[in-house]
Formats: sequence, C-alpha cells, structure tokens
Amino acid sequence: MTEPCRCGWANPRNPRYLAYHDEEWGVPCHDERTLFEMLNLEGAQAGLSWETILNKRDNYRTAFDGWDASRIALYDDAKVAELLANPGIVRNRLKVAAAISNARAWLQLQAAGLSLDTLLWAYVDGQPLQNSYDSYQHAPAHTPLSDRISKDLSKRGFKFVGSTIIYAYMQAIGMVNDHATTCFRYHIVKGLAR
Repeated sequence: MTEPCRCGWANPRNPRYLAYHDEEWGVPCHDERTLFEMLNLEGAQAGLSWETILNKRDNYRTAFDGWDASRIALYDDAKVAELLANPGIVRNRLKVAAAISNARAWLQLQAAGLSLDTLLWAYVDGQPLQNSYDSYQHAPAHTPLSDRISKDLSKRGFKFVGSTIIYAYMQAIGMVNDHATTCFRYHIVKGLAR
C-alpha cells in the first residue's frame, strides 16, 4: 500500500508524529483543556523542535496534572523544583513559570466569563482560515492576526505567546488550515470547518 502524501514536516519515521499530523494538526479544536495544553506546549517548543515536545507530551500531561489549570495555578516552589528535576519535560525555569502564569491568566479569563475557545475563535468568526500553500515552507511564521492575538494574550497575562508561537498554535488547533494542498489532510481538514 502506498503512503499518502503528507506535509513535508511530518517525520515518517516517528509514528507519534504521523498520528499527530494525520489526526490532530489543523483540526478545529474547541476543547478548553486541549486549547490550554497546546498553548503551553507551543510555548515550551520555543527554540526547540516540535518533535521534541510531541515526544514528551505524555510526560507533560502527567507532570502538569493533566493540564488542570486550577491545580497548576497553585504550584509552589517545591512543585517548581520537582518539575525542574523532571527529565520527561523541558527543564527550563522560564517555561515552567510560564505554564503557571498561564494557568492563572486562564483562571482570570474564566472569571471574566470568557474561555480560550470563545476568545480565540472570535478572531476568525468561528471559521478556520483556509490557506492554499503547495508546501509547508510557504506558510508564514506569523501574520498580522497572530500579532493581534499575541498582544491580546500578553495583555491578559499569558506568557510565551509571541506572534510566531501563536501562529504555530493557530495551525495546531485548526484556526488556520496550513496543510499543503498536496497533503491528503488538506481537503479533509477543510471539510471539518463548522
């Protein structure tokens, strides 16, 4: 059986990476916990490869209490020290602190009657942006929209939410379909728009 044509960034030697590409990346996500998880994982990826973070994703879920923001917001110095000693995650003090700050910012968002889902998807009127690049290399690193979302999230207290990180986040959670037009997922994801 012939392998389907995929985006050039999907490592064919890593089954976890292929599953992520084939089943998750670019699919519109409205699950609040997943949105929170992916925001933090995209921030953790800064300066590293996405494959590194993806390979550690299960470890992150365990280390950060299943991405339960109400628990993460209460992390103290002892918990931070435990996380910084955990070889299963990226042991970067700023990135660990960012996850805690993000949990607190997420709780403030909730207290204001908002959610990541409502906040983010309002920027695209609830519909994913459909791009048409024949290669992932033609997709931008950031856009005016990712600039605006980045500023908004920063203003609300979120950390590691620069415009480039936010554009990658938008791709991951399906706010934008950047599957290459030659990729078998391009039209599938396009059809998932509500």
